[in-house]
Amino acid sequence: MTNIKSSFFCFLGFILLMSTAAIAQEKVVLTDQEKTTSDAKALNIPEGYSKNLHWNLLLDSIGSNGSTISWKSSKPEYISNDGKLLKRSPRKGKKIKVTMTATVTAGSVKTKKAFDVLVAYTDQEFQGYLFTYFEGSGPRSSDEQIRFGASVDAVNWFALNNNQPIISSEKISGTGGIRDPHILRGEDEKSFYMVATDMNTGKNGWAHNPGIVMLQSGDLIDWKHSFIDLEKIYPVKFANIQWVWAPQTIYDPAADKYLVYFTVKYKDDLKLDFYSAYANKDFSGFENEPKLLFSPKYGAIDGDIIYKDGIYHFFLKGNTKDENGKETKNGIRQAIGKTLQGPWTENFNYLDAYSDKKIMVEGSSIFKLNQSDTYILMYDLYTSHRYEFQRSKDLYQFTPTPESFTKNFYPRHGSVIGITVEEAKRLNEKWGGVPENLLKTK
Repeated sequence: MTNIKSSFFCFLGFILLMSTAAIAQEKVVLTDQEKTTSDAKALNIPEGYSKNLHWNLLLDSIGSNGSTISWKSSKPEYISNDGKLLKRSPRKGKKIKVTMTATVTAGSVKTKKAFDVLVAYTDQEFQGYLFTYFEGSGPRSSDEQIRFGASVDAVNWFALNNNQPIISSEKISGTGGIRDPHILRGEDEKSFYMVATDMNTGKNGWAHNPGIVMLQSGDLIDWKHSFIDLEKIYPVKFANIQWVWAPQTIYDPAADKYLVYFTVKYKDDLKLDFYSAYANKDFSGFENEPKLLFSPKYGAIDGDIIYKDGIYHFFLKGNTKDENGKETKNGIRQAIGKTLQGPWTENFNYLDAYSDKKIMVEGSSIFKLNQSDTYILMYDLYTSHRYEFQRSKDLYQFTPTPESFTKNFYPRHGSVIGITVEEAKRLNEKWGGVPENLLKTK
């Protein structure tokens, strides 16, 4: 009898447990009003977009509860109803304010939500270019330093400061050397950010480097600086790190922050992956522990990201391997994504003119010509002291024949930004070397 009772209560408990689970799993049915209210509340246009829009908006069309979302622009000549940026604010006066109104619909119920968006000014009228690089013609102890070059046309280049460093690597780095400097103009148009590989190959060789150097300036002359040793700051994740190479910075409007990304290799792994972290407000370190950004199929180095027409183009130096793991091709290619966090889709079509010729290139960097719709993809032919480039208007197709820079220096992996005449004069007053035709440009 006792066994029968015990079995009965076990069976009853099982039935109650299953009933409770079924109730828990039963989906709560929302009314149409609740659906539209919830989906409207979830809508957001990040501040990085709304305060200074110079990208297309990524607008939701379906809510998480199944409601449909349509949008209407108060000034469709500036921002279309589907979020495309068609026109920028004129530089005279305040930024144009556009109200984007979402209508969230479920059944016959409609809920509206509006967002004000300030359209960015038209691009600054840059008259010249600044090239930041390290050298490749002398001893590594003097080569691995930040240098500047200037140009009026982005083809003919002149070294500033007699091709001497504009700031000592001993002063700004942990190793006493830097490589791969990258410069970015900030969203406020008057701040500048540089990052570089903290590496002294003359002293320490290629076996290991600890991290990166970060610099910030308001005038291109005086630079605040810090260096980030990933192994020491993040010992759990990066205790076994071997290389931290070629950092770069890009503004992320979705987060309203600057994202720093770089190649990482661990000592016990042959893979070369890209990691990233958001810079803190004074650009002296990271807000968070770096995390994996992109893992290319065969690994890659020298990442360079640029945004165009709703797409992020991630240029990199990569390779292709056969089924036996043997490299069959090596050069510059790209991946694309709709957000900086990915996902990234790799394209194995090589862009540089040398991938079929077994001539090594690296350190690619892309920039847009001033007052033009043409982009320059430049790269370092590091075994021959050559620096060449190819042109594109869409970032997919590039001119097949490379062109050469003329220059009075031997740059290694660097980057370029546009500069104004006023900035060129300031640089010339400090270091000299800016070409006269740039200084006299109106």
